[in-house]
Amino acid sequence: MNNKKSNICSFEDLKVWKYARKIQQEVAKLVKRFPKEEKYRLTDQMIRSSRSVSRNIAEGYGRYHYQENIQFCRQSRGSLSELKNELYTAYEEKYISKEKLNKMRERVEEYNRLLNGYIRYLKKAKKEFKTQEPDLIYEADPCN
Repeated sequence: MNNKKSNICSFEDLKVWKYARKIQQEVAKLVKRFPKEEKYRLTDQMIRSSRSVSRNIAEGYGRYHYQENIQFCRQSRGSLSELKNELYTAYEEKYISKEKLNKMRERVEEYNRLLNGYIRYLKKAKKEFKTQEPDLIYEADPCN
């Protein structure tokens, strides 16, 4: 096992963002089989909520402030709950099977645990962070 820590230089380096993108891609593939009359209803809502998950992770990361990042992660978590609700609707409307519902629900719940872990990390980092201006000004940037 590789215990070497990697530098996080962008939201693109975050495991939580990468996983959110996978869910987004799965949802995009899934809704292509929905009836055309759902295009501007369930299909659109599922795509929008799945995209919102990764979008909020990226936006929160770009704020460079722990509390704002945490808030965007919470919004991401809300979008994830919305997606889970829409999966139940898709099942009830018989657009997906019980097996597909369970598989996607497991993926959403797995991602939710990962997202909660990231939020815990941000809360801990916020508590431990001490502003030391000279270190911040003269510290070498490992990403450039």
